[in-house]
Amino acid sequence: MTDLALLIDAARAAGALSLDYQARGLTVAAKDDRSPVTDGDIAVNALLKERLLGARPGYGWLSEETVDNPARLSKRRVFVIDPIDGTRAYMNKTPWYSISVAVVEDGRPTAGVVFAPALDELYSGEAGGTARVNGVAIGVGSARTLEGCAMLADGRAIGAAAWPDMNVDQRNSIALRLCLVAGDVFDAAVSVSTLHEWDLAAGDLIAGLAGAAVTDSQGEPLAYNQAVPKTRGLICANERLHSLILETLGDKS
Repeated sequence: MTDLALLIDAARAAGALSLDYQARGLTVAAKDDRSPVTDGDIAVNALLKERLLGARPGYGWLSEETVDNPARLSKRRVFVIDPIDGTRAYMNKTPWYSISVAVVEDGRPTAGVVFAPALDELYSGEAGGTARVNGVAIGVGSARTLEGCAMLADGRAIGAAAWPDMNVDQRNSIALRLCLVAGDVFDAAVSVSTLHEWDLAAGDLIAGLAGAAVTDSQGEPLAYNQAVPKTRGLICANERLHSLILETLGDKS
């Protein structure tokens, strides 16, 4: 079984489990940073870890819901996982959460899946291949101007620059935002907040395969399996819009 096939099977099983926990009623706790975590997050993380490392015991592991082990830094291939990306949406039974699973090799994702169970949308891709949703090839849109474009961004990103009039929306899951740009549902996704590798790895690969330029908010390429698995925000859009967004943000991000 290829890495991509393994990720797809695991993501679908995890999605079914997430919906089951949601239907039964979630138990919510607060993490040290005061962000919420549910018993569904923990259960999905456990399922993914068992399935993925069970099939690839030599790979490293980096997940939002697992205490980080620096042993991953010595691994050439690493699973980078967000069991529930968009926990608040998951808690509120809105569909904007996803399960994000990726394999990273030598600092870059080589296979990735983002599954939105409540939407039954499974985005996938592997290096050298094609970005797909539910098996159908997708590609970024052709918008040429920021004015009137459809952008996924939160209030902090919108307040970071003097933007023209745009159609701005939000989605809780960063991974899903990347995929919605990949599938030409939105033209761009922008964040100026600190993000984590598990938010980005799978969606970065998928969006890139779909023709998007994907960088941090300073225009620098994203790298994975770093000692500190964080990045400075996100810009994801076609090449033209990406340049305009970077220019608009200037040195304010």
